[in-house]
Amino acid sequence: MLTESQRHALLWLVLAVAAWWGVSVLAPVLLPFVVAAVLAYALQPAVAWLAAHRVPRALGAGLAIALLMLLLLAVAFIIVPVVTQQWPLLREQIPALLERLNAWLVPLLQRHGIDLSIDVDGVRALLRRMVSGHEDQLLEHVLASLRIGGSALLALLGNLVLMPVVAYYLLLDWDAVVARSAALVPPAWRSSVGRFLADVDAVLGQYLRGQLLVMGIMAVFYAAGLWLVGLQLAVPIGVFTGLAMFVPYLGYGIGLVLALLAALLQFQSLGGVLLVVAVYAVGQVVESFFLTPRLVGERIGLHPIAVIFALMAFGHLFGFVGVLIALPASAVLLVAVRRLQVLYVRSPLYRERQAAAGAGRAGQED
Repeated sequence: MLTESQRHALLWLVLAVAAWWGVSVLAPVLLPFVVAAVLAYALQPAVAWLAAHRVPRALGAGLAIALLMLLLLAVAFIIVPVVTQQWPLLREQIPALLERLNAWLVPLLQRHGIDLSIDVDGVRALLRRMVSGHEDQLLEHVLASLRIGGSALLALLGNLVLMPVVAYYLLLDWDAVVARSAALVPPAWRSSVGRFLADVDAVLGQYLRGQLLVMGIMAVFYAAGLWLVGLQLAVPIGVFTGLAMFVPYLGYGIGLVLALLAALLQFQSLGGVLLVVAVYAVGQVVESFFLTPRLVGERIGLHPIAVIFALMAFGHLFGFVGVLIALPASAVLLVAVRRLQVLYVRSPLYRERQAAAGAGRAGQED
Protein backbone atom coordinates (compact mmCIF):
# COMPACT_ATOMS: atom_id res chain seq x y z
CA MET A 1 0.00 0.00 0.00
CA LEU A 2 1.11 3.51 -0.79
CA THR A 3 1.53 6.01 2.00
CA GLU A 4 -0.25 9.35 1.98
CA SER A 5 2.86 11.24 0.87
CA GLN A 6 3.52 8.71 -1.91
CA ARG A 7 -0.04 9.07 -3.20
CA HIS A 8 0.35 12.84 -3.24
CA ALA A 9 3.66 12.58 -5.10
CA LEU A 10 2.13 10.18 -7.64
CA LEU A 11 -0.84 12.50 -8.15
CA TRP A 12 1.43 15.48 -8.79
CA LEU A 13 3.52 13.42 -11.20
CA VAL A 14 0.41 12.42 -13.17
CA LEU A 15 -0.77 16.04 -13.26
CA ALA A 16 2.67 17.22 -14.46
CA VAL A 17 2.75 14.62 -17.25
CA ALA A 18 -0.81 15.50 -18.30
CA ALA A 19 0.05 19.21 -18.32
CA TRP A 20 3.18 18.57 -20.38
CA TRP A 21 1.19 16.49 -22.88
CA GLY A 22 -1.52 19.14 -23.12
CA VAL A 23 0.98 21.92 -23.72
CA SER A 24 2.75 19.83 -26.40
CA VAL A 25 -0.50 19.13 -28.24
CA LEU A 26 -1.88 22.67 -28.00
CA ALA A 27 1.45 24.49 -28.52
CA PRO A 28 0.42 26.21 -31.81
CA VAL A 29 -2.83 27.43 -30.21
CA LEU A 30 -1.23 28.46 -26.94
CA LEU A 31 1.63 30.44 -28.52
CA PRO A 32 -0.27 33.73 -29.15
CA PHE A 33 -1.81 33.57 -25.67
CA VAL A 34 1.59 32.97 -24.07
CA VAL A 35 3.08 35.89 -26.02
CA ALA A 36 0.10 38.05 -25.02
CA ALA A 37 0.61 37.10 -21.36
CA VAL A 38 4.30 38.05 -21.61
CA LEU A 39 3.36 41.40 -23.17
CA ALA A 40 0.78 42.03 -20.45
CA TYR A 41 3.30 41.18 -17.73
CA ALA A 42 5.89 43.53 -19.25
CA LEU A 43 3.38 46.39 -19.62
CA GLN A 44 1.64 45.90 -16.25
CA PRO A 45 3.98 48.26 -14.29
CA ALA A 46 3.31 51.09 -16.75
CA VAL A 47 -0.45 50.51 -16.58
CA ALA A 48 -0.33 50.38 -12.77
CA TRP A 49 1.64 53.66 -12.72
CA LEU A 50 -0.96 55.32 -14.95
CA ALA A 51 -3.77 53.98 -12.75
CA ALA A 52 -2.03 55.41 -9.67
CA HIS A 53 -2.10 58.80 -11.40
CA ARG A 54 -5.87 58.62 -11.91
CA VAL A 55 -5.81 57.38 -15.49
CA PRO A 56 -8.65 54.86 -16.00
CA ARG A 57 -7.27 51.35 -16.34
CA ALA A 58 -9.02 50.77 -19.66
CA LEU A 59 -7.42 53.91 -21.09
CA GLY A 60 -4.01 53.10 -19.56
CA ALA A 61 -4.02 49.59 -20.99
CA GLY A 62 -4.98 50.95 -24.41
CA LEU A 63 -2.22 53.55 -24.27
CA ALA A 64 0.39 50.96 -23.28
CA ILE A 65 -0.58 48.60 -26.11
CA ALA A 66 -0.76 51.48 -28.60
CA LEU A 67 2.70 52.77 -27.63
CA LEU A 68 4.15 49.28 -28.02
CA MET A 69 2.58 48.90 -31.46
CA LEU A 70 3.89 52.34 -32.46
CA LEU A 71 7.39 51.33 -31.35
CA LEU A 72 7.22 48.17 -33.47
CA LEU A 73 5.95 50.20 -36.44
CA ALA A 74 8.79 52.68 -35.95
CA VAL A 75 11.31 49.84 -36.11
CA ALA A 76 9.61 48.58 -39.28
CA PHE A 77 9.72 52.07 -40.81
CA ILE A 78 13.44 52.19 -40.04
CA ILE A 79 14.24 48.95 -41.84
CA VAL A 80 11.76 48.94 -44.76
CA PRO A 81 13.07 52.12 -46.50
CA VAL A 82 16.64 50.82 -46.17
CA VAL A 83 15.71 47.53 -47.86
CA THR A 84 13.60 49.14 -50.58
CA GLN A 85 16.39 51.57 -51.44
CA GLN A 86 19.15 49.00 -51.49
CA TRP A 87 17.50 46.03 -53.19
CA PRO A 88 17.12 47.56 -56.69
CA LEU A 89 20.69 48.88 -56.54
CA LEU A 90 22.03 45.39 -55.86
CA ARG A 91 21.08 44.30 -59.38
CA GLU A 92 23.46 46.89 -60.82
CA GLN A 93 26.24 46.80 -58.25
CA ILE A 94 26.74 43.11 -57.49
CA PRO A 95 27.82 42.11 -61.05
CA ALA A 96 30.42 44.90 -61.05
CA LEU A 97 31.73 43.72 -57.69
CA LEU A 98 31.88 40.14 -58.93
CA GLU A 99 33.83 41.24 -62.02
CA ARG A 100 36.38 42.90 -59.75
CA LEU A 101 36.54 39.74 -57.68
CA ASN A 102 37.09 37.69 -60.85
CA ALA A 103 39.87 40.02 -61.96
CA TRP A 104 41.68 39.43 -58.67
CA LEU A 105 40.78 35.80 -58.04
CA VAL A 106 41.22 34.16 -61.48
CA PRO A 107 44.95 34.98 -61.92
CA LEU A 108 45.61 33.93 -58.34
CA LEU A 109 43.95 30.54 -58.85
CA GLN A 110 45.60 30.00 -62.24
CA ARG A 111 49.02 30.34 -60.63
CA HIS A 112 48.06 27.31 -58.54
CA GLY A 113 46.72 25.34 -61.50
CA ILE A 114 43.02 25.99 -60.77
CA ASP A 115 40.76 27.16 -63.59
CA LEU A 116 37.79 28.71 -61.80
CA SER A 117 35.79 31.91 -62.23
CA ILE A 118 32.43 33.37 -61.24
CA ASP A 119 29.68 33.37 -63.88
CA VAL A 120 28.91 37.08 -63.70
CA ASP A 121 26.43 36.98 -66.60
CA GLY A 122 24.47 34.23 -64.89
CA VAL A 123 24.35 36.21 -61.64
CA ARG A 124 23.25 39.33 -63.53
CA ALA A 125 20.44 37.41 -65.23
CA LEU A 126 19.32 35.90 -61.92
CA LEU A 127 19.21 39.29 -60.23
CA ARG A 128 17.30 40.77 -63.15
CA ARG A 129 14.66 38.04 -62.87
CA MET A 130 14.42 38.45 -59.11
CA VAL A 131 14.03 42.22 -59.15
CA SER A 132 12.15 42.84 -62.37
CA GLY A 133 8.75 41.33 -62.83
CA HIS A 134 9.15 38.07 -60.94
CA GLU A 135 8.65 39.20 -57.37
CA ASP A 136 5.42 37.24 -57.15
CA GLN A 137 7.21 34.03 -58.09
CA LEU A 138 9.98 34.78 -55.60
CA LEU A 139 7.41 35.33 -52.85
CA GLU A 140 5.68 32.10 -53.81
CA HIS A 141 8.94 30.16 -53.53
CA VAL A 142 9.75 31.80 -50.18
CA LEU A 143 6.34 30.93 -48.78
CA ALA A 144 6.65 27.38 -50.07
CA SER A 145 10.09 27.01 -48.51
CA LEU A 146 8.69 28.19 -45.18
CA ARG A 147 5.77 25.75 -45.55
CA ILE A 148 3.25 28.54 -45.20
CA GLY A 149 0.09 27.93 -47.15
CA GLY A 150 -2.88 30.21 -47.53
CA SER A 151 -4.70 29.05 -44.40
CA ALA A 152 -1.54 29.09 -42.29
CA LEU A 153 -0.70 32.60 -43.49
CA LEU A 154 -4.17 33.76 -42.50
CA ALA A 155 -3.68 32.09 -39.11
CA LEU A 156 -0.37 33.93 -38.70
CA LEU A 157 -1.99 37.27 -39.48
CA GLY A 158 -4.85 36.42 -37.14
CA ASN A 159 -2.41 35.70 -34.33
CA LEU A 160 -0.68 39.04 -34.90
CA VAL A 161 -4.05 40.74 -34.38
CA LEU A 162 -5.06 38.41 -31.54
CA MET A 163 -1.98 38.93 -29.38
CA PRO A 164 -2.43 42.66 -28.62
CA VAL A 165 -6.19 42.14 -28.11
CA VAL A 166 -5.60 39.36 -25.56
CA ALA A 167 -2.85 41.40 -23.90
CA TYR A 168 -5.26 44.36 -23.58
CA TYR A 169 -7.94 42.28 -21.83
CA LEU A 170 -5.35 40.71 -19.54
CA LEU A 171 -4.14 44.18 -18.56
CA LEU A 172 -7.72 45.30 -18.06
CA ASP A 173 -8.47 42.45 -15.63
CA TRP A 174 -4.95 41.92 -14.29
CA ASP A 175 -5.82 42.08 -10.59
CA ALA A 176 -8.78 39.74 -11.03
CA VAL A 177 -6.71 37.26 -13.07
CA VAL A 178 -3.98 37.24 -10.40
CA ALA A 179 -6.56 36.80 -7.61
CA ARG A 180 -8.29 33.89 -9.40
CA SER A 181 -4.93 32.23 -10.08
CA ALA A 182 -3.89 32.63 -6.44
CA ALA A 183 -7.21 31.09 -5.32
CA LEU A 184 -6.27 27.86 -7.14
CA VAL A 185 -3.24 27.39 -4.89
CA PRO A 186 -3.92 25.20 -1.84
CA PRO A 187 -4.28 27.41 1.28
CA ALA A 188 -1.38 25.69 3.03
CA TRP A 189 0.95 26.59 0.16
CA ARG A 190 -0.16 30.15 -0.53
CA SER A 191 2.39 31.82 1.71
CA SER A 192 5.39 30.00 0.22
CA VAL A 193 4.07 30.24 -3.34
CA GLY A 194 3.42 33.97 -2.87
CA ARG A 195 6.98 34.56 -1.68
CA PHE A 196 8.33 32.51 -4.59
CA LEU A 197 6.32 34.49 -7.15
CA ALA A 198 7.37 37.77 -5.54
CA ASP A 199 11.02 36.76 -5.92
CA VAL A 200 10.40 35.72 -9.55
CA ASP A 201 8.67 39.04 -10.25
CA ALA A 202 11.62 40.99 -8.83
CA VAL A 203 14.14 38.97 -10.84
CA LEU A 204 12.19 39.31 -14.11
CA GLY A 205 11.82 43.05 -13.54
CA GLN A 206 15.59 43.31 -13.19
CA TYR A 207 15.97 41.28 -16.40
CA LEU A 208 13.69 43.55 -18.43
CA ARG A 209 15.42 46.70 -17.19
CA GLY A 210 18.85 45.23 -17.90
CA GLN A 211 17.82 44.10 -21.39
CA LEU A 212 16.45 47.53 -22.27
CA LEU A 213 19.70 49.12 -21.07
CA VAL A 214 21.74 46.76 -23.26
CA MET A 215 19.55 47.54 -26.28
CA GLY A 216 19.97 51.29 -25.81
CA ILE A 217 23.75 51.09 -25.37
CA MET A 218 24.19 48.86 -28.42
CA ALA A 219 21.93 51.06 -30.58
CA VAL A 220 24.19 54.03 -29.81
CA PHE A 221 27.33 51.91 -30.30
CA TYR A 222 26.36 50.57 -33.73
CA ALA A 223 25.07 53.92 -34.98
CA ALA A 224 28.27 55.68 -33.85
CA GLY A 225 30.56 52.92 -35.10
CA LEU A 226 29.00 52.78 -38.56
CA TRP A 227 29.04 56.59 -38.73
CA LEU A 228 32.76 56.63 -37.90
CA VAL A 229 33.53 54.23 -40.76
CA GLY A 230 31.60 56.53 -43.11
CA LEU A 231 28.42 54.50 -43.77
CA GLN A 232 25.66 56.81 -44.99
CA LEU A 233 22.85 54.70 -43.48
CA ALA A 234 24.66 54.41 -40.14
CA VAL A 235 21.88 55.78 -37.92
CA PRO A 236 18.88 53.73 -39.16
CA ILE A 237 20.86 50.49 -39.45
CA GLY A 238 22.64 50.99 -36.13
CA VAL A 239 19.48 51.89 -34.23
CA PHE A 240 17.61 48.95 -35.75
CA THR A 241 20.42 46.53 -34.83
CA GLY A 242 20.42 47.70 -31.23
CA LEU A 243 16.64 47.55 -30.80
CA ALA A 244 16.33 44.21 -32.60
CA MET A 245 18.80 42.64 -30.17
CA PHE A 246 15.83 41.93 -27.91
CA VAL A 247 15.62 38.85 -30.16
CA PRO A 248 19.07 37.28 -29.59
CA TYR A 249 21.11 36.49 -32.69
CA LEU A 250 18.27 37.15 -35.17
CA GLY A 251 18.25 40.92 -34.64
CA TYR A 252 22.04 41.05 -34.79
CA GLY A 253 22.09 38.91 -37.96
CA ILE A 254 19.55 41.05 -39.80
CA GLY A 255 21.39 44.23 -38.83
CA LEU A 256 24.70 42.77 -40.02
CA VAL A 257 23.22 41.77 -43.39
CA LEU A 258 21.74 45.24 -43.90
CA ALA A 259 25.02 46.91 -42.97
CA LEU A 260 27.01 44.68 -45.33
CA LEU A 261 24.64 45.38 -48.23
CA ALA A 262 24.85 49.11 -47.55
CA ALA A 263 28.66 48.91 -47.40
CA LEU A 264 28.85 46.98 -50.68
CA LEU A 265 26.69 49.54 -52.46
CA GLN A 266 28.42 52.59 -51.00
CA PHE A 267 32.11 51.69 -50.75
CA GLN A 268 32.34 49.08 -53.54
CA SER A 269 35.60 47.93 -52.00
CA LEU A 270 36.71 45.21 -49.64
CA GLY A 271 38.20 47.70 -47.20
CA GLY A 272 34.90 49.44 -46.45
CA VAL A 273 33.11 46.11 -45.99
CA LEU A 274 35.80 44.88 -43.60
CA LEU A 275 35.43 48.04 -41.52
CA VAL A 276 31.71 47.34 -41.13
CA VAL A 277 32.47 43.72 -40.24
CA ALA A 278 34.94 44.96 -37.62
CA VAL A 279 32.28 47.21 -36.04
CA TYR A 280 29.84 44.32 -35.74
CA ALA A 281 32.52 41.91 -34.51
CA VAL A 282 33.54 44.31 -31.73
CA GLY A 283 29.88 44.96 -30.90
CA GLN A 284 29.14 41.24 -30.64
CA VAL A 285 32.10 40.68 -28.31
CA VAL A 286 31.16 43.66 -26.12
CA GLU A 287 27.50 42.67 -25.93
CA SER A 288 27.96 38.91 -25.44
CA PHE A 289 30.91 38.88 -23.05
CA PHE A 290 30.51 42.16 -21.16
CA LEU A 291 27.17 43.98 -21.39
CA THR A 292 24.70 41.08 -21.26
CA PRO A 293 26.55 39.15 -18.54
CA ARG A 294 27.10 42.31 -16.47
CA LEU A 295 23.88 44.29 -17.00
CA VAL A 296 21.49 41.34 -17.38
CA GLY A 297 23.21 38.37 -15.80
CA GLU A 298 24.36 40.13 -12.64
CA ARG A 299 21.00 41.89 -12.23
CA ILE A 300 19.20 38.54 -12.10
CA GLY A 301 22.00 36.83 -10.19
CA LEU A 302 23.38 34.71 -13.02
CA HIS A 303 27.11 34.32 -13.51
CA PRO A 304 28.36 35.42 -16.98
CA ILE A 305 29.24 31.81 -17.81
CA ALA A 306 25.72 30.77 -16.77
CA VAL A 307 24.24 33.38 -19.13
CA ILE A 308 26.22 32.03 -22.09
CA PHE A 309 25.36 28.44 -21.14
CA ALA A 310 21.65 29.29 -20.80
CA LEU A 311 21.51 30.82 -24.28
CA MET A 312 23.23 27.81 -25.83
CA ALA A 313 21.29 25.18 -23.85
CA PHE A 314 17.80 26.64 -24.38
CA GLY A 315 18.58 27.29 -28.04
CA HIS A 316 19.63 23.66 -28.47
CA LEU A 317 16.56 22.29 -26.66
CA PHE A 318 13.83 24.59 -27.98
CA GLY A 319 15.31 26.28 -31.05
CA PHE A 320 14.58 29.95 -31.73
CA VAL A 321 11.87 30.13 -29.05
CA GLY A 322 14.39 28.75 -26.57
CA VAL A 323 16.80 31.58 -27.29
CA LEU A 324 13.99 34.07 -26.63
CA ILE A 325 13.06 32.62 -23.25
CA ALA A 326 16.54 31.53 -22.14
CA LEU A 327 17.34 34.33 -19.70
CA PRO A 328 13.83 34.87 -18.24
CA ALA A 329 13.39 31.11 -17.78
CA SER A 330 16.86 30.89 -16.22
CA ALA A 331 15.88 33.65 -13.81
CA VAL A 332 12.81 31.68 -12.72
CA LEU A 333 14.87 28.49 -12.36
CA LEU A 334 17.44 30.43 -10.34
CA VAL A 335 14.79 31.45 -7.81
CA ALA A 336 13.56 27.85 -7.62
CA VAL A 337 17.11 26.51 -7.15
CA ARG A 338 17.76 29.02 -4.36
CA ARG A 339 14.64 27.90 -2.53
CA LEU A 340 15.51 24.23 -3.01
CA GLN A 341 18.97 24.97 -1.61
CA VAL A 342 17.41 26.54 1.49
CA LEU A 343 15.14 23.51 1.95
CA TYR A 344 18.09 21.17 1.54
CA VAL A 345 20.19 23.05 4.10
CA ARG A 346 17.30 22.88 6.59
CA SER A 347 16.57 19.22 5.88
CA PRO A 348 17.55 16.37 8.26
CA LEU A 349 19.66 14.86 5.47
CA TYR A 350 21.95 17.90 5.34
CA ARG A 351 22.03 18.30 9.12
CA GLU A 352 22.90 14.63 9.62
CA ARG A 353 25.76 14.94 7.12
CA GLN A 354 26.92 18.14 8.80
CA ALA A 355 26.81 16.50 12.24
CA ALA A 356 28.64 13.42 10.95
CA ALA A 357 31.34 15.60 9.39
CA GLY A 358 31.73 17.51 12.65
CA ALA A 359 32.01 14.30 14.63
CA GLY A 360 34.64 13.01 12.21
CA ARG A 361 36.75 16.15 12.59
CA ALA A 362 36.45 15.96 16.38
CA GLY A 363 37.62 12.33 16.32
CA GLN A 364 40.63 13.23 14.24
CA GLU A 365 41.57 16.02 16.66
CA ASP A 366 41.38 13.60 19.55
